[in-house]
Amino acid sequence: ENSLQKTSTCSSVNPSGIFVSPYALNLSSFTKLIKRLQERHPEFSREEVVEAVQEVRKINKGILSGLAISSIEEKASAIL
Repeated sequence: ENSLQKTSTCSSVNPSGIFVSPYALNLSSFTKLIKRLQERHPEFSREEVVEAVQEVRKINKGILSGLAISSIEEKASAIL
């Protein structure tokens, strides 16, 4: 089981045993992304930054997985 998790690109259980949807952006990655965008665009509220990231998801057929964090950051910045 451990070797499967190490080699799987879409593991369903993270190291702490919490289920992670393969369709969801990793929560810590999402938190880092929002923090970076807030630092880059201090004039926008956290809610506005999150809405911009959600718009990127909508434009990308409803998913963020497969996009590089930097790419999501750039696209969200363009929306902001």
